[in-house]
Amino acid sequence: MTARYTQVDPFDLVVFGGTGDLAYRKLYPSLFHRDRRGQFADPTRIIGVARRALDAETFRASVREALAKFNSDEASAADVERFLQRIDYVSVDVGADAGWDQLAAKLGDDERVRAYYLATGPDLFGPIARRLGATGLATPRSRLIVEKPLGKDGASAAAINDAIGSVFLEQNIFRIDHYLGKESVQNLMALRFANALLEPLWNSAHIDHVQITVSETLGVGGRGGYYDESGALRDMVQNHMLQVLCLVAMEPPTSMQADALRDEKLKVLKSLSPIDDSNASQLTVRGQYRSGFAEGAPAPSYLEDIAKESSSTETFVALKLGVANWRWAGVPFYLRTGKRLPQHVSEIVVGFRRVPHEIFEHGSDGIPPNRLVIRVQPDEGIKLWLMIKEPGPGGMRLQHVPLDMSFAKTFATPTPEAYERLLLDALRGNAALFMRRDEVEAAWRFIDPIRDAWAHSGESPRPYAPGSWGPAASIALIERDGRTWNEELE
Repeated sequence: MTARYTQVDPFDLVVFGGTGDLAYRKLYPSLFHRDRRGQFADPTRIIGVARRALDAETFRASVREALAKFNSDEASAADVERFLQRIDYVSVDVGADAGWDQLAAKLGDDERVRAYYLATGPDLFGPIARRLGATGLATPRSRLIVEKPLGKDGASAAAINDAIGSVFLEQNIFRIDHYLGKESVQNLMALRFANALLEPLWNSAHIDHVQITVSETLGVGGRGGYYDESGALRDMVQNHMLQVLCLVAMEPPTSMQADALRDEKLKVLKSLSPIDDSNASQLTVRGQYRSGFAEGAPAPSYLEDIAKESSSTETFVALKLGVANWRWAGVPFYLRTGKRLPQHVSEIVVGFRRVPHEIFEHGSDGIPPNRLVIRVQPDEGIKLWLMIKEPGPGGMRLQHVPLDMSFAKTFATPTPEAYERLLLDALRGNAALFMRRDEVEAAWRFIDPIRDAWAHSGESPRPYAPGSWGPAASIALIERDGRTWNEELE
């Protein structure tokens, strides 16, 4: 199966934080992959911006090193050189006047699409946007791309949105969530809305529950300073997992136009049953990893990783959510995410109800229910677990087996990085996979009361051993409802 690529009109992409880890690890390799596929028309330019004083050739050399380190496939020298000719650099102090005139001179008066990617901390989003406006660099065709999460709570997110919204129109602001660019997440929409098979069953009459798991084997590592100010609830649940939940739970949009899709996601966020002081202890579990052994090696505790004697920041969260509408009434959504867990995996599990009447003998537990498993990473794919008869005579022996569709086996081309898709969508002006301001605000309105409830309780995060699936309370959260976390992960 051959992929089809559409060329993008010439553009200027300016990367603030152009010498940072995100730019080198994700942005430049993603742009290089798209350039190799012939999707960039001349005279497209990619301009790195940072405070560091570098000349263009030195910066190109650093990008070359990043491609050699982080590029996932072999590339010819000619491909690399062609891409590096698109690369330029300007030194700018985003908090002062230095460098802005040089950036303006570099960009010139060309009216082609211009995108500013803010690969910086959220505290710089407002100041950079205001400088772009004050220097006349925010042209009518300019777009602003910002990394989520925005802010630390609803109030700080609103302040950031006010600041960037005072310079750029909402339709020109692209709040990037790399999870929405993952192929398997997008395939969730294809499964639901491009097939007549599943959608009639996609409701509380047929679905028993939904699980969303995002687990990591590593600790916080070098991100300790950032992570201790954030925690798993803000870093993963508010930032990524609620968006995945929206795609599972939303009503069919009228089209794939950006606002049609985002209107339906917003309805889900507004329908989430509140979690606050009254019920947080029953519906949430938070944990923090301790020292121990993981993958056969000693693993430091979270406090050792961040070099502190105490911290109330959670590295694990499990939640039981409800979507209060007709489609999902009574269907629990179980979310869990954490660090220092046994596997690096992200997946969505849709658990269907059991058959209403069993006519086959199948042990004391009865016939296992059907289950749809969408693996987001790694080994992207989709499994639909069904009951079939085991071949052979001597009675009706049933087995629970998957219909297994692996992306790697089905498609000849490698699965692209999420940033490859999202960057090109932003440059084309397609905002379908980007969050609108009211979505951001609705997500924080759900998350903030949970954080407040934890603070009011005065309880510390529950300890858990590295290499485990988090605190025992997270298992009890789902098992007291007569369900279990997806055992295939074990």
